[in-house]
Amino acid sequence: MAHPRKKKRTHLGVRGGRTNSASVKPASKEPKSMVIRIGAGEIGASASQLVRDVRNIMEPGTASRLKERRANKLRDYTAMAGPLGVSHLLLFSRSDSGNINLRIALTPRGPTLYFRVEQFSLAKDVRKAQRHPQGGPKDFLTAPLLVMNNFTLPAPTDGSQPAVPKHLEFLTTTVFQSLFPAISPQATPLSSIRRVLLLDRQLPKINLGVDYGSYILHLRHYAIATKRIGISRSLKRLNSAEKLIKQPTKRSRSMPNLGALNDIADLLLDPSAAIPGCTSPSESEMETDAEIEVLEIEPKKVLNKQQMAAKRMKDSKNSRRDTRQIEKRAIKLVELGPRMRLRMTKIEEGVCEGKVMWHEYLNKTPEEVTQMQRVWDSKRERKEQRRRLQKENVERKKRGERTDSKDGGEEERLDAVDTEGDGWDSETTEGDKDVEMEVDDADAVFVG
Repeated sequence: MAHPRKKKRTHLGVRGGRTNSASVKPASKEPKSMVIRIGAGEIGASASQLVRDVRNIMEPGTASRLKERRANKLRDYTAMAGPLGVSHLLLFSRSDSGNINLRIALTPRGPTLYFRVEQFSLAKDVRKAQRHPQGGPKDFLTAPLLVMNNFTLPAPTDGSQPAVPKHLEFLTTTVFQSLFPAISPQATPLSSIRRVLLLDRQLPKINLGVDYGSYILHLRHYAIATKRIGISRSLKRLNSAEKLIKQPTKRSRSMPNLGALNDIADLLLDPSAAIPGCTSPSESEMETDAEIEVLEIEPKKVLNKQQMAAKRMKDSKNSRRDTRQIEKRAIKLVELGPRMRLRMTKIEEGVCEGKVMWHEYLNKTPEEVTQMQRVWDSKRERKEQRRRLQKENVERKKRGERTDSKDGGEEERLDAVDTEGDGWDSETTEGDKDVEMEVDDADAVFVG
């Protein structure tokens, strides 16, 4: 007699099946982002390539293989940001006049920074302009080191109010700092820092066309290249020749020619006489400001648990010190691209909506600001009241009671008053069937 089949792939408690939500480990606190093209291919080929270059900058905490469709709306991405653990949205779009705009939004509450991409250069153009371009896949396994300059300017000397308020300058600084995970100088290994993202705010200068009311950022992306210093070029060539001997394909140009020498000491003591083109150790030194001292890297053997326990016990008994030597290395930054010149135009309180906190071109009087604050306070009160009524209706339905017609009419009246809508609300009670959010999941393709 045939035995009935047991479902082992999607049921709880089986190997390889679904796990209970209570036993799932909490998501990591590292920021995750999505770089999105609003309108898909309508923004143009150059802007699409710029989006791919920005995704390389945000690696590894981004959706590098994200595929957009023209039918996708902003509401689709914000609805999926919560389940996927996405904390930042970088939205590229093209206006009717042909300008490329960038919006950096924090989910689910905001704020949103609006930028206009005034100038940009693609990564492939930067590589073509270099004689020896660098950068490999290992450089994108860790997040870049963020360096910001001039984000907070001193107060004007004439006593006037700054064009960009101080609290908004600190807000912009916090938003960019939250794009990447924080590092600890004591715990973060130097080998994990392979890239640098430089954000430089251009100082206001009237003669350069930058007035005091503008906020302009220059973005650069570099790879960190290091090499040992303090030794002659001949000794470096001997070290490289030792590595080339072990490789199946040998390069004769990298191998030093010792046929004209009587002793190898002639190569080390007088490299200029031994091999043409070799320089003395003093000529191979670089500037002192590009030198750092690091511990010498030594290979480590992979050990199992028993071997690791025995090694710890042996180290504790012998109290051995670190015998690695300190070596000097020269640092050089090689640009990877892309380049961008960003001009901030607006800051909004929510995710691409809400109260305008700052605008480059529009200035409001104190009376207009007070009136606008009253409007937003009334909207917030209606939203809280509607949320309270929804929660009461859900609890009443759970108890099996019938919804009061008076409260239902009051809720419909509040919904009709708020004609502009409140967008995506992450605090809506789960299980509420009165509020329907129609999101076409078939149109959105999210690839991690």
